Amino acid sequence: MQLFIDTAILKEIEWGIERGLVDGVTTNPTLLNKADRKLGDVVNDILEVVSDKPVSIQIMSQTADEIIEEAKTVAKLGKNVVIKLPMTDEGMMAVRELSAKGIKTNVTLVFSVSQALLAARAGATYVSAFDGTLQNVGDAQFATLEQMIHALKQSDSATQLILGAIHDVSQVERAAVAGVPIASIPFKVLVQMYRHDQTDKGEKKFLEEWDKIPK
Repeated sequence: MQLFIDTAILKEIEWGIERGLVDGVTTNPTLLNKADRKLGDVVNDILEVVSDKPVSIQIMSQTADEIIEEAKTVAKLGKNVVIKLPMTDEGMMAVRELSAKGIKTNVTLVFSVSQALLAARAGATYVSAFDGTLQNVGDAQFATLEQMIHALKQSDSATQLILGAIHDVSQVERAAVAGVPIASIPFKVLVQMYRHDQTDKGEKKFLEEWDKIPK
């Protein structure tokens, strides 16, 4: 499973890149707002640091024509730019046109198999299935993810599924077991993935024993 980092904070992206953890970057208006800087500066800095991995940049135009025009402008910022846009009728018309032009897209706010199939049929490069608002559903939620993956494979689609809105390590682990191709993970969760109580206890014990060895 590939790991994308879900952030617009440059230091967090650099941290992931330095450790070889980041296969791509995803952003959204909420994350860009948290960066607390001018939009153009944030995007340009991210693309400077991440020049060889996909970077999803969300656009907020509403009609297909507006989406297409904005997407063409944003796509010029870098060859690795992926246009992120919502699952709507207008959005899917735009995806079809953008795909024909060779512009990569990430269809977001996908919650059902039918939505994933429509995005794939339009030619989306990625579909972002959101976990955050569904996490209380438990097993049923992951069953939907598995169904999405199966449906995309059955349709011979090249569209890849991204699991977004991840809030804890257990979601990452379940996604990996479920066969999710890509997980978009916040910085906080990436850091937590290193940790386990038993690891901390074992390391402490080893250090204590090491100090007892005659040197």
